[in-house]
Amino acid sequence: MMAELESLETAAEHERILREIESTDTACIGPTLRSVYDGEEHGRFMEKLEARIRNHDREIEKMCNFHYQGFVDSITELLKVRGEAQKLKNQVTDTNRKLQNEGKEVTMEELKQCRLQQRNISATVDKLTLCLPVLEMYSKLREQMKSKRHYPALKTLEHLEHTYLPQVSHYRFCKIMVDNIPKLREEIKEVSMSDLKDFLESIRKHSDKIGETAMKQVGLVCTHVLEAFGEEEGETFENYYRKQRRKQARLVLQPPSNMGYGFPVNQLFDMLLEIQDQYSETLLKKWSGVFRNILDSDNYSPIPVTNEEVYKKIVGQFPFQDAELEKQAFPKKFPFSEFVPKVYNQIKEFIYACLKFSEDLHLSSTEVDDMIRKSTNLLLTRTLSNCLQNVIKRKNVGLTELVQIIINTTHLEKSCKFLEEFITNITNVLPETVHTTKLYGTTTFKDARHAAEEEIYTNLNQKIDQFLQLADYDWMAMEPGSKASDYLVDLIGFLRSTFAVFTHLPGKVAQTACMSACKHLSTSLMQLLLEAEVRQLTLGALQQFNLDVEECEQFARSGPVPGFQGDTLQLAFIDLRQLLDLFIQWDWSTYLADYGQPTCKYLRVNPTTALILLEKMRDTSRKNNVFAQFRKNERDKQKLIDTVAKQLRSLINSHHS
Repeated sequence: MMAELESLETAAEHERILREIESTDTACIGPTLRSVYDGEEHGRFMEKLEARIRNHDREIEKMCNFHYQGFVDSITELLKVRGEAQKLKNQVTDTNRKLQNEGKEVTMEELKQCRLQQRNISATVDKLTLCLPVLEMYSKLREQMKSKRHYPALKTLEHLEHTYLPQVSHYRFCKIMVDNIPKLREEIKEVSMSDLKDFLESIRKHSDKIGETAMKQVGLVCTHVLEAFGEEEGETFENYYRKQRRKQARLVLQPPSNMGYGFPVNQLFDMLLEIQDQYSETLLKKWSGVFRNILDSDNYSPIPVTNEEVYKKIVGQFPFQDAELEKQAFPKKFPFSEFVPKVYNQIKEFIYACLKFSEDLHLSSTEVDDMIRKSTNLLLTRTLSNCLQNVIKRKNVGLTELVQIIINTTHLEKSCKFLEEFITNITNVLPETVHTTKLYGTTTFKDARHAAEEEIYTNLNQKIDQFLQLADYDWMAMEPGSKASDYLVDLIGFLRSTFAVFTHLPGKVAQTACMSACKHLSTSLMQLLLEAEVRQLTLGALQQFNLDVEECEQFARSGPVPGFQGDTLQLAFIDLRQLLDLFIQWDWSTYLADYGQPTCKYLRVNPTTALILLEKMRDTSRKNNVFAQFRKNERDKQKLIDTVAKQLRSLINSHHS
């Protein structure tokens, strides 16, 4: 009994010494070896050492065999490259020989002639380059005269005369231009005088409608023209202009017969303008309620039409054209819901209400136009925007409603140009008039659309989380099931039906939503696998998890949303795929050998993640194999896991350092 106990102690001591030899630097191995020879069992120790060496040789041979085929493939590729390089060398030599032979046939005379032609062409191009700006300026001058832009025409004529023509004065066509300049200047003078007379005559007829602003603007233009003519010609213009303005002033200062009392009415008009502001605020509050009712009562579904009469009625209410939809047979559907034509018509009603209030304020057309545009901007950017945002942020809003809101706001944004035309038609003030206020409706609808898009992404992720809460994996299962988990099959079905609704969305929105959902699903599955509560797992459980990931990849390959290039959508699951392949194929030699290289097969597998999962499997192996530790295969497997874990820790430490 004592001998057997001593034999076990000796074996344990030898095992400890072998571990020290494997883990200690060569320079410090002396004391370890000395402890072997101090004992009396160094013969048995040598046997154990040789057995350990044979085990390591087998591991090395196994790893070499794994990489041998890659080495052979590399040599084969190198031989192919050598052959191709030889072909390329032969082609270069042949091309050089042909070039030399062809060059012999070209005589020096022909070469000189070609160079002379080249110089002549270059000189011609340079001359034309100098002449082109002159011709462009002359064409611009003619265009300005044709469109009666007299002041710009005079400035262009001045540049042409003093800057451009002197550079090319030796050409015949330039001399003709120089001779023609006085005639052009006289022509501009006569046309400007005629326009001024027509304008002043018009002032006499319509002085009660035009007002001070128009006089200042046209007077300013005339002043620029007379300054461009010079002191002598300008004086004629100025005297004529002042004389006519004095006559008009006398007419304007005579009060009409119905207002001959001479009382000042400025304070009355100021009060009316204050009332106008208050009235505008009252209208905004009223229309806020109107918009809320429209949005709350909408069914957020495309408008169905069964006959031509209904179709024309809706097109008459809202500016919409779609050649493809017109060709379709009845019944058919508009892409937007009922709130689009209703909101559009209510905006027009608001504009009419603003116009009606301004009728008795004795404002100019420009002032009325400015007042209507500013009030409409407030309606769009404040009132309608708040109503849309409230609908989007409601707790019970669904994905279908959000998709329809995006489609609706897209069509309303396109209709803003028609609202601009509508205001122009009722005020008779052109949009290009100076100081005309622009509508900011596009900003309102873009903001609402972006808010709805963000809400879709959030809503989708929340739905995915609800399905994942139903996941019930048996992490200690010894064998996988025959198909993907029920909760995941239901989740994929939900995603398919959801993305089928996205057909009318702008392509980029649908693609972003799909990619966002796949990335969130992939990240959540990874967290499920690595969470701390899962302390142990088996290979069977990992294989079941792999079936679920394959179901996700199949969904990505099926193209749930059009527009993705190649396997772009599958890349959302690449981290999971590489991690699972590494563990199921147990391909640690490849992972450790290629780690850090750009072409690594498991480039997306982080060593920390791999170590966490390996520790879970190692704990399972130890727990389930209490008696199996005496079987050689189990011992080897446990040692291999320990070795891989050690190397992973080394990678992690080297990365941190």
